[in-house]
Amino acid sequence: MHIFLYGPSGAGKSTLAKKLARALNLPLYDLDSEIENRSGLSIPDIFASKGESAFRLLEHETLSTLILESVKGDAVIALGGGALLKPESRTLAESYGRVVLLTAPFEVLLKRLTESDEKRPLVSDNPAQKLQNLLTTRREHYASFPLQIDTSSASPAKLVKRIQRELGWFHVRGMGRNGYDVRVQPGGIDSLGAMLKARGLGGPVAVVSDSNVAPLYGERVLKSLSDAGYSAEMVIFPAGEQNKTLETIAGFWQSFLSLGMDRQSTVVALGGGVTGDLAGYAAASYLRGVAWVGVPTTLLAMADSSLGGKTGFDLPQGKNLIGAFHPPHLVLADPETLSSLPQRELRSGLAEVVKSGLIADKELFEICSQGWEKVENRLDEVVRRSMAVKIEVIEADPYEKGFRAALNLGHTVGHAIELASGFELLHGEAISIGLVIAAKMAERLRVARSGLANEIRQTLVGLGLPVDVPAGMNPEAILQAVGVDKKKAAGKIKFVLPVRPGLVQVGVDVEGWQELVLAAISRD
Repeated sequence: MHIFLYGPSGAGKSTLAKKLARALNLPLYDLDSEIENRSGLSIPDIFASKGESAFRLLEHETLSTLILESVKGDAVIALGGGALLKPESRTLAESYGRVVLLTAPFEVLLKRLTESDEKRPLVSDNPAQKLQNLLTTRREHYASFPLQIDTSSASPAKLVKRIQRELGWFHVRGMGRNGYDVRVQPGGIDSLGAMLKARGLGGPVAVVSDSNVAPLYGERVLKSLSDAGYSAEMVIFPAGEQNKTLETIAGFWQSFLSLGMDRQSTVVALGGGVTGDLAGYAAASYLRGVAWVGVPTTLLAMADSSLGGKTGFDLPQGKNLIGAFHPPHLVLADPETLSSLPQRELRSGLAEVVKSGLIADKELFEICSQGWEKVENRLDEVVRRSMAVKIEVIEADPYEKGFRAALNLGHTVGHAIELASGFELLHGEAISIGLVIAAKMAERLRVARSGLANEIRQTLVGLGLPVDVPAGMNPEAILQAVGVDKKKAAGKIKFVLPVRPGLVQVGVDVEGWQELVLAAISRD
């Protein structure tokens, strides 16, 4: 699939196309440049010698050749301001990608055009009047494109991030190689094989999945891989956090050997966070490291665990105490898979979404504060925004040396509560409680304003998540589990505390944290 940037003259198509292509590690094509290269004439010369009708025909022919013959794989393509006026051109573009319409107020467009040295045939003489006429003529046409970005609203860097977030297209850098792609694509699991092939990944392919997810999506994934020419088989393990063990991973290694997997083979993790952590670690350690691809099927995994390359398994003393950084080659999130989740699992994943909003997306937190029904109707957006937050954090700090610790908000105590519950609480449910406790601690330490804990609490309650430690749970067991947290350094527990929605403080060394945690656990 391609990304087509479209819109009136002066909207910023060429500028943003270059930056977007660089951000996504994709090739860049400019349709006007392609026309000039193929015709041997400049755009103004084509208009002057042949007229607009001839230019539109040449434009359509060049676009067709570009899409159907010249471009292999994904690309960013900048279009001229009238390139999709011909219905057949628009149909072609929308069949092979996503069109992003770039807009700006008339005054901004005019200023950019008059300050530019580029000659634009349709607005060259009397630009104010001609631009106004052009916008009036094309008003309905431009308005018909659903995805629109006002380029006067932010810097090019922020606009590029917004385009990525709106599309659900990202490229994660900072952990070796040349990074990896992340795609949020409804129905995407049916294209998985083609995506692996486009990235040069080899077979045989082991599709690791648990006993709940494999019956739902295993056959579709195997068919997609087979259609792309891969030899692939399922490796299925019993569902549940209690199976996130070395014994399970050892079983994967044996299956990989039976499949004849070598250093060129690929592991696909199809499922939730447990599956991704286990399959990713098995891939990291098999033959000293083979490629793997994440296909998260839960909201919690899409929003959090599928990104960042952290893999591992649990010990009886705590979660994820053994692991490795081993980034995937691709993460494909198909929001349609969320429809098969039990409601409790879906709500559980929203705790990680709220966490993302608290870290760096105030608007995402506000969406969550509107309650379950509003969020349920915007799940696709919620996934994209959550992923955008995590990607920005891990790119800034790939190996958790500093700010990446922000992603542990609610987790230091939340993991301990999850363990103390014997995993009767789902991960997201425990993190929900952990977020409230972190906010209470922040208020007591005057890191956060008074009332933040209640604001977070009410948001989580509105999403159907627990906010109190279950009655009967031993507080001392929680403290003991916190004490063996894997993020402890030099014998000290470092906490992440919320300051306000969209801002957190990391690496907080809290003297007497035990008393603060106990006070936050109290229902008084």
